[in-house]
Amino acid sequence: MKKTLLTLVAAAALHTASAQNSAVTNAILYQRQGTLDKARTEIDKAIANEKTQGKAKTWYTRGEIYEGMVASPIYGKALPAGEGTKTAFESYSKAVTLEGKDSEYGKMASAKLDGLYGLALNAGVESYNGKDFAKAIESYRMAQQIRPQDSTAYLYAAYASEANQDFVGAKEMYGKLQGIGYKSPQMYGRLLQIARQEKDDAAAMKAVQDALAAYPTNKGFMLEELNMYISAGRGKEALDKIDRAIAADPTNSNLYAVKGSILDQDKQPAKALEAYRKAVEVDPSNFDANFNLGVYNYNKGADLFTKASKMSLAEYQKSGKKYEADGKKYFQESLPYFEKALQIQPDDRSTISSLQKAYLRVGRTADSERMSAKLDGLKK
Repeated sequence: MKKTLLTLVAAAALHTASAQNSAVTNAILYQRQGTLDKARTEIDKAIANEKTQGKAKTWYTRGEIYEGMVASPIYGKALPAGEGTKTAFESYSKAVTLEGKDSEYGKMASAKLDGLYGLALNAGVESYNGKDFAKAIESYRMAQQIRPQDSTAYLYAAYASEANQDFVGAKEMYGKLQGIGYKSPQMYGRLLQIARQEKDDAAAMKAVQDALAAYPTNKGFMLEELNMYISAGRGKEALDKIDRAIAADPTNSNLYAVKGSILDQDKQPAKALEAYRKAVEVDPSNFDANFNLGVYNYNKGADLFTKASKMSLAEYQKSGKKYEADGKKYFQESLPYFEKALQIQPDDRSTISSLQKAYLRVGRTADSERMSAKLDGLKK
């Protein structure tokens, strides 16, 4: 009796093991027949069973079935976007983990994982187009794990993160791109825009400086850096930057005009005048340069008249008239620049007001009154 009982127990164990393995076998048979829905049911049973869930063959088979469903125009509809690729990825990865890359199923699973890269990207694109950005990012991260040195999945993940207003995630992806040696003006431009949206001046400056390290002659980034220095009140430091920008873009009249303004603030009028004149030479229609040249000459004339007004009677009789005559010449020289500036921007109040005063200084009363009337008209 005892021997019979042991035989029965052994038979029961054999039957159980057979039942467990049959789920994997049935899944493979259904897979070969093309009935992937039935294959999925069987392999999911095997994954849930503690006896077969520890075998690389089980997970490899599961990966193949789900990958096949993703590729099928019929069975693919039964899976949520990205779900089939995710399951296949997890399954192949598990097979490698269980037996290692050098085992039979480990080698096959590793090859399958590489082939999943395109599916993961496509799943991400599908989710992105459906505005499910979180799911798209999940798929792109999966693709990154498959090919960690390929830039596409990182870029797509960064775009999806931005679309999802996840700027921390976007910066992470751009950081990973830089980590694999990727460079592009667009990437640095996006990092700059994110920094501005977050009002992070330090991050904005770093983005620009990183961009210039990669692209030293990029005009756009040179101007960005220059504007940051000027906005921060670091005009003297900006002079070196602006000379580099001019060397890269010598036909940009705005650069000369900005240089003139910086030199003006730094009390270097002669050099400022040279920069303004160069700006007008490059582009006669540069408003700022024309206006500032007008201001320069007007102020020179006003300074001479002020000096004459502060003279004693004896001093005035000796040289006062000459001061006023020279001052009037400067007022006269300011007019063409102010007039050109007004032609460029007909409703600019500062230009109209400056012209009104300059006309009055040279005795053109009617023109001065015309400017006053124009200014009054703008106030209404």
